[in-house]
Amino acid sequence: MGKTSLTDRLAKVGVVRKLVYALVGAVTYPGLTMFNRLKITGTEHLRHLPRRNVLFVSNHQTYFADVITFLHIFCAVKWRKENRLGIPYYLLNPFSNVHFVAAEETMKDSFLSRMFALGGALMVKRTWRAEGKDVQRNLDPADTQKISKALSRSWVITFPQGTTKPFAAGRKGTAHLIREHRPIVVPVVINGFWRAFTKKGLSFKKRGSILTVRFKAPLDIDYTASVEEILDMVMDAIEQSREYMLRGRHHLLSGMEG
Repeated sequence: MGKTSLTDRLAKVGVVRKLVYALVGAVTYPGLTMFNRLKITGTEHLRHLPRRNVLFVSNHQTYFADVITFLHIFCAVKWRKENRLGIPYYLLNPFSNVHFVAAEETMKDSFLSRMFALGGALMVKRTWRAEGKDVQRNLDPADTQKISKALSRSWVITFPQGTTKPFAAGRKGTAHLIREHRPIVVPVVINGFWRAFTKKGLSFKKRGSILTVRFKAPLDIDYTASVEEILDMVMDAIEQSREYMLRGRHHLLSGMEG
């Protein structure tokens, strides 16, 4: 009885998530492909990934547009599209075996964000900022447990910097998670979203922008390395390390808000 009940609940969650993806996808598709230009590379690295214990790590430029674009791409790849979205018939049966880490206060900010939270948000409390003010508090063990449980059954998207500010320091929580659960770690580098969308990523700032999403090959990680070493590898892979900043190999210009 217990197993049947759990299966039923998971099935209902899956249906709700697919409906959310279909609705959000239909609303956001024009902004990615018609009002702006989306360039995708590296989806060949997604083809043979297992269905669980895969962690996508990426730089962050808006609250919602980044992750919504990832979901579009995952759905398109499920329908055997490579490095393109094409006609969005993939929304008829979207890929929903994915969760994304998001700040709790951000996901409760509006009706739209609350609805999008049903699409697989892992809402966590920021340890360094709350309600627009700097704070210092310990990581909530319940938040870590949420992410761990999600990894055990699906893909997870996380933004190690926890902020849209370019070249901000990475948070060690991501490295701890990698060290403990040993997931396949896929780095993603994005650009152009800060130019095209407002900070929340739900309205346009400049149309006609080029949005780029580049998936890299999974990292070859020594899971016995120190947390600091793993975090350095992740930050370098998503091109947000100090070395990248000093070499000037970024395309983020002045005017981007943190």
